[in-house]
Amino acid sequence: MPRDKVVVATKVFGPTGEFPNARGASQYHIIDGVKASLKRLQLDHVDLYQIHGFDPATPIEETVRALDTLVQHGHVRYVGVSNWAAWQIVKALGIAERLGLARFETLQAYYTVAGRDLERELVPMLQTEGLGLMVWSPLAGGLLSGKYGREQQGEAGSRRTTFDFPPVDRERAYGCIDVMREIAEAKGASVAQIALAWLLHQRVVSSVIVGAKKVEQLDDNIAATGVALTAKELAKLDQVSALPAEYPGWMLARQGEARRKQLEEARRVG
Repeated sequence: MPRDKVVVATKVFGPTGEFPNARGASQYHIIDGVKASLKRLQLDHVDLYQIHGFDPATPIEETVRALDTLVQHGHVRYVGVSNWAAWQIVKALGIAERLGLARFETLQAYYTVAGRDLERELVPMLQTEGLGLMVWSPLAGGLLSGKYGREQQGEAGSRRTTFDFPPVDRERAYGCIDVMREIAEAKGASVAQIALAWLLHQRVVSSVIVGAKKVEQLDDNIAATGVALTAKELAKLDQVSALPAEYPGWMLARQGEARRKQLEEARRVG
């Protein structure tokens, strides 16, 4: 397949050795990491290079400058980030804009119908700043695969029985699974397909990263792209998976209600 038909993405952050610079988001580790990746991949560039976590020991400006160097040298086309807070990303975007450097274009983050935490701060930030969202662990480490429920605890040796991650509010998750199972049965689909379809129906989501271990699981996951959820089904899932109100969210909703109504009316008239 021609190189320009394939999008290659990789990440840097984790340890590659025992010495201090062999981890994190320092200039040394970022540049050394992409050189090693290109050598292993036998490529002259990667399309997306992502910082895989936040490094409290490295100034954000150093990280942004190092990424821009790679873009300017042609080793990297675009840069992104994973598992950062909204304020950290916005600070990096501000530095990039002020200095005329390459900015983050994507966020790779955890998001599921049973784990909607990023909707509090990250989703509004992504929408206002124009970043794409790639979802990791879309089935919550297998919890939303259909193998689990209030009366089911999965198969022996399955991921969730050996590695309970990412953290999930089990009661809320089981409520989501109950509703998804009902929808899945009505559509002749799997619970996993409904969980993935819910994500694909979220406007902020650009892509979903699946982690199938078997061909059958991959086929099942891919089939989720053909599952259409109705407005009623989406509303039911939204209701059962809703996050508890949290400050300042509940105050923003209360104080901004009148202005939101004005905007909606203006859109209708316009």
